[in-house]
Amino acid sequence: MLAGTGVPGEDPPEAEAEAEAEPGPGRTDDGRSADPDPADSDPQGSGLGDSDPRGPDPANSDPADDSPSQSDAAVPVSRTPPDLTEDDALDSALEALLLVVDVPAGEELLADTLDQPVARIRSALQRLARGYEEAGRGIDLRRVGEGWRFYTRETYAPYVERYLLDGQRAKLTRAALETLAVISYRQPVTRARVAAVRGVNVDGVIRTLVGRGLVEEAGTDPETGGFLYCTTELFLERLGLSSLKDLPPLAPLLPEVDTIDDV
Repeated sequence: MLAGTGVPGEDPPEAEAEAEAEPGPGRTDDGRSADPDPADSDPQGSGLGDSDPRGPDPANSDPADDSPSQSDAAVPVSRTPPDLTEDDALDSALEALLLVVDVPAGEELLADTLDQPVARIRSALQRLARGYEEAGRGIDLRRVGEGWRFYTRETYAPYVERYLLDGQRAKLTRAALETLAVISYRQPVTRARVAAVRGVNVDGVIRTLVGRGLVEEAGTDPETGGFLYCTTELFLERLGLSSLKDLPPLAPLLPEVDTIDDV
């Protein structure tokens, strides 16, 4: 018997404790087999591990997965008119309208468009006119007849004239020539009538023709109140004509001339 050991042939107490704490291979603590479940190891079973290599079943997929992401969805454009309760907002709305008017805009029309009382519109227009005058801006807001319209300030007329006169050296565009032809055969005619014949907006083109001295204002239309335009003596001089009667007949060039008369 060796020193420090117990009974010969018996394991020491520590060895017995370790043997009891460590289950044998293929066994659990309670003695049951620890072999894996055949269903877990069967490649043809329903488990197939944590993921299916064939991908998710479309029938069981979440419909929300196919919906577009928030970044892909189109953001709707709000068409709600801005609130005009504040005077600054009302002034901005009036400026936007006055920049696109063809003729002086009446207070009643502006009030109906902005859904505001006429008295408030009148006060706002007067406030805007005073503001432009006091600030010495390059534009004036003036009341002409029964309406309001923007005009360039007389102080800066030399620069405006220089700009327009320098532009006369350039050739007329096709749009300007077409507009000039309509005015020459339909004069006196309003911008709206010219635009109806051409099918496009002609405000900028007519301003160019007026600036070059080929077209001028000739009163207002009694029905619509719009400005009437006609050709000038410079127009006849440039074309080498003595009068409008020398213009070539329009019918051979435009067989459907009768339809223009109805526009």
